[in-house]
Amino acid sequence: MDFTFTEEQQAAVEAAKAVFSGVAPDGVPSPALTAGAVADDFDRTLWRQLADADLLSLPIAPEHGGAGLDPIALCLVLRESAKVLARVPLLESSAAALTLRHYATDELRTEVLPPIAAGDLVVTVASAGRTGHEPAELAVTARQEGTDWILDGTQTAVPWGHTADRILLPAHTTDGHAVLALVPRTRPGVTLGDQISTSGERHAEVRLDSVRISAHEMIGDPAAWKSLRNVLTTGTCALALGLGERVLAMTGDYTGKREQFGFPVATFQAVAVQAADRFIDLRAMEATLWQAAWRLTTDAPGPLPVAGDIAVAKIWASEGVRRVVQTAQHLHGGFGADTDYPLHRYHAWAKQLELSLGPAAAHEEALGDLLAAHPLG
Repeated sequence: MDFTFTEEQQAAVEAAKAVFSGVAPDGVPSPALTAGAVADDFDRTLWRQLADADLLSLPIAPEHGGAGLDPIALCLVLRESAKVLARVPLLESSAAALTLRHYATDELRTEVLPPIAAGDLVVTVASAGRTGHEPAELAVTARQEGTDWILDGTQTAVPWGHTADRILLPAHTTDGHAVLALVPRTRPGVTLGDQISTSGERHAEVRLDSVRISAHEMIGDPAAWKSLRNVLTTGTCALALGLGERVLAMTGDYTGKREQFGFPVATFQAVAVQAADRFIDLRAMEATLWQAAWRLTTDAPGPLPVAGDIAVAKIWASEGVRRVVQTAQHLHGGFGADTDYPLHRYHAWAKQLELSLGPAAAHEEALGDLLAAHPLG
């Protein structure tokens, strides 16, 4: 395999760096907002800048106003976004666009992909299910009524659910097949409840009561939900990598300036060893991320199905980002908990990413099942 990035992918990274260079990490939660949410909307100014830089159209085919790039390009941009804790639905919108590009009807693609590329239509994704501990597609039922579909159920912890224009959510039919529905937030029967994430962002509990969806707003191919879930997961690993890289850089900068006994604490062996261990974590996170993204992009055969590579990436991302921020807090001392210093926000975001990815033990169990079903050698 060749992990050398193409000229188009490298151009996407440079464009992302240019946009995010002027972004400061978000601040402390506002007491004026429900349950301490950071803000009641995402960063619309940054969203427009991303659209103007053609970064919202990366996964969209050229005939619909996009660049037609792959999950690797998306992960490269997400990595940069996490370094500044960019408060935009970039992962959700891009994953939805990629799924719509490959699985939606021509009518739906023509309707939604051009405005998504232009930044005029915001799409988020519901992927946590009803409780966060069961398959997301089981949280909503979808039944046909004439040429339309009727949706009933609840999806929880939907990021940007209160402000996105549409929500791409999984459901299951009466015969047990997984489908996707692109639901307008204002469609009759949709109600939204307030939820606050670990990172302080405003999420939504999306309740659907006999919500009517036209046939062209549905995606019936079961592979679509699997593909969407894989892109979301791999993108979350990219966010964890970018955040971890920024936190380690902050830690190196701090320990290089902080002195004890007349020497920078970075020169102490115990500090250097801990920093080196976290650098190793980040390199492992990076290698496993690109392996998973490469498998998604090329659909190349491997010793295990692509789910195996994604499981490995999730193990390293979930454990690695936690270790990086914990070490950073330790080496910063009490300064790391100061709300005037951005490390506390990176810590909160890291914990949210870790929870989103799930515990490493669960992924190790899934990997073991794959190894049992596909013996190596």
